[in-house]
Order: sequence, then structure tokens, then C-alpha cells
Amino acid sequence: MHEILKRIQADMSSFRTETNERFAILEDLVRKQRRDTAGLLVMAKSVTGTFAEELAAIEERVKVLEARGG
Repeated sequence: MHEILKRIQADMSSFRTETNERFAILEDLVRKQRRDTAGLLVMAKSVTGTFAEELAAIEERVKVLEARGG
């Protein structure tokens, strides 16, 4: 009877250890994904800002061309 209880206790202990290891891996992965996502957001904002500037420059050129031809 005591052997069974000892084995159950050992199994629970190893399960707890394995679970903690898995959570640690998941926490690391979540942190990495948050950093990656933040980097992607910065790049996306940069691209949209550049696009807006280029679009404004094109609009100005169009206005100049329309003023010449109109």
C-alpha cells in the first residue's frame, strides 16, 4: 500500500516539474512573440508613414500638372 502511495507521489511530483518546464517554455515563447509583434508594428507604422509622404508628394505633382494644363 505504501509503495503505491509513494509511486503516486513521485508521479505527481514529476508531473508538476514537467508542467512547470512547459509553462516556462510557453512564457519564453510569448515574450518572444510580443517582441516580434512590437517590431512588426514599428515597421508597419514606418511603412505607412513613408507611403503617406510619397502619396502627398505625388498629389502635389498632380496639382502642378493640372494647373499647367488647366
